Amino acid sequence: MTIPSAPPTHGLDDTLFRLSVASVTDYAIYMLSPEGIVTSWNAGAQRFKGYTSDEIIGQHFSRFYTDDDRLQGLPQHALMAARSEGRFEAEGWRVRKDGTHFWASVVIDPVLDTDGTLLGYAKITRDITERKRSSDALHASEEQFRLLVQGVTDYAIYMLSPGGHITNWNSGARHIKGYEEAEVLDTHFSRFYIPEDVAKGLPMTALATALRDGRFESEGWRVRKDGSRFWAHVVIDPIRNPAGELIGYAKVTRDITERLHTMQALEKAKEALFQSQKLEAIGKLTGGVAHDFNNLLSVVSNGLSILRFRLTENEDARVLDAMERATMRGAALTQQLLTFARQQPLKQEQHNLNDVIASFEAVLRRAVNSSVHFELELASRLPMVLADAAQVEAAILNLIVNARDAIAGMGNITVGTSVLALAAGQLGTLAAGTYVKLTVSDTGAGMSADVAARAVEPFFTTKEVGKGTGLGLSHVYGLMQQSGGDLVIESMPGAGTTISLYFPALADDAAGAGGESVREKALVVDDQQDVLEMAVELFRALGYEVLSANNGVDALDVLRRTDGIDLLFSDVVMPGMSGVELGHAARTLYPNMKIILASGYAAPALVDQHGRLDDFQLISKPYSVAQILRQLR
Repeated sequence: MTIPSAPPTHGLDDTLFRLSVASVTDYAIYMLSPEGIVTSWNAGAQRFKGYTSDEIIGQHFSRFYTDDDRLQGLPQHALMAARSEGRFEAEGWRVRKDGTHFWASVVIDPVLDTDGTLLGYAKITRDITERKRSSDALHASEEQFRLLVQGVTDYAIYMLSPGGHITNWNSGARHIKGYEEAEVLDTHFSRFYIPEDVAKGLPMTALATALRDGRFESEGWRVRKDGSRFWAHVVIDPIRNPAGELIGYAKVTRDITERLHTMQALEKAKEALFQSQKLEAIGKLTGGVAHDFNNLLSVVSNGLSILRFRLTENEDARVLDAMERATMRGAALTQQLLTFARQQPLKQEQHNLNDVIASFEAVLRRAVNSSVHFELELASRLPMVLADAAQVEAAILNLIVNARDAIAGMGNITVGTSVLALAAGQLGTLAAGTYVKLTVSDTGAGMSADVAARAVEPFFTTKEVGKGTGLGLSHVYGLMQQSGGDLVIESMPGAGTTISLYFPALADDAAGAGGESVREKALVVDDQQDVLEMAVELFRALGYEVLSANNGVDALDVLRRTDGIDLLFSDVVMPGMSGVELGHAARTLYPNMKIILASGYAAPALVDQHGRLDDFQLISKPYSVAQILRQLR
């Protein structure tokens, strides 16, 4: 500040200026000598600092500084800065006469004469303690908020620019999304969306909705740094300055994948419970009707038997035959209904499902059209299950027939077995444990979700009138419920159908306790179905666990995939592979296997056609149980 020399006419103005400065109370305005000695003092200085002019004029201005500031030489630094730079401006703590501190805004200007000689300093001080306190409180609040936001790990909380670029990043965002702050700052937040949503423009739609409605909230799939997806709950709020101008967006994201899975599991459990309750109600009604219908059929059947004794005309006998066949068919239907209603007595014994399938394989293959490829995919080792073998055979046959009917022209049907462990609630209402899974898969027309949901209901069918009773799947479903298992249908239109039966597996000690697992196994082979069936029943009566095949090629396949077959009983003359050829192949696989060949031809004729029979035992058809027993001994 340079003070020009003033003519005497300015004396009045100087006086007015000094009086006005002296009367200012909101600012401490005073003069210092070049050494820092106070040379003037106004009312504002007296009010802020508590000193009267008589007490302070002639004192060094450093007395207003704190002890620490004086030790650091801040008063001298302030004067030197004002002198060298033409102005000094700062904020800091100052001390009043009574020792209390206040936060001051200080401006010091050098006062120079026309020659540039330093005359002193003009010093203006303002008490801004309240502003300081407000600023500190705001800073503390902001710091606390920052620490709070940074400390949150369950929520991704971050800011976006008006264009959607990331401006900050908390630890929750790092935890949920996998990115460090340096990796995402100034990048667009659309990077977290799945490609399908980005293509639809959902990120910018979210910002536009938040700006228009004041808030955007939704759920959807988001992508982590490692490419994995998570189900997110998202909230976006627009942030405006005091003037109402948009300065960005606050975005909060939460990973609720577990909640989604829980809700899906709950819905699945509710649906399974509803389906179970519905079928239970249908079963009770069906069971009651079936019982009453069985009683009526018994009356009809017995009446027909009585009438047959009194017949004299052949025409009447044919009528009774037709009535009896109808009665038997009605009885079979009621048995299926009772099985669905879980009221059919089962002969449950320990069985290996592979052996049940193998013993019934010939019948299953005969049920399939020649244009359909039939295949078995059986697990090498299966735990035993508790099941009614005859009912299981009927169930598999039902499924094979349905699969065959679903295939138009060429196709595949596969019967498979496997072992799996299920957790509680993983599949319907099944308890946790080990299960043997039997599947029948086809490449047929498939079913819609609505049809699949109703497929096990009695009398529900998609077949043409007269081509199905609608009791096949309901019979299988009832069998599985009585067996402590479950039935699952997986199907899509045009993609085929897989029906899985889950049987509870028996523990090793339970399986070992039964006699079923230690019985000897026999493979019976004959190309005549009626002969094959009788031979199977004969060996079952002898105590064997029986497998069957209706030709040499299928029999050899059974031998290769089944362990522990003790006896091969085969017809000699069969199309394709003869019994002799089968016997030699079997002896290669199992050198100690007992092999009995049966034929209606004389031995010399067989030798001429098939070669030497010395390696095998030969039995003539027709054979008796006694003959077979002699050969076995």
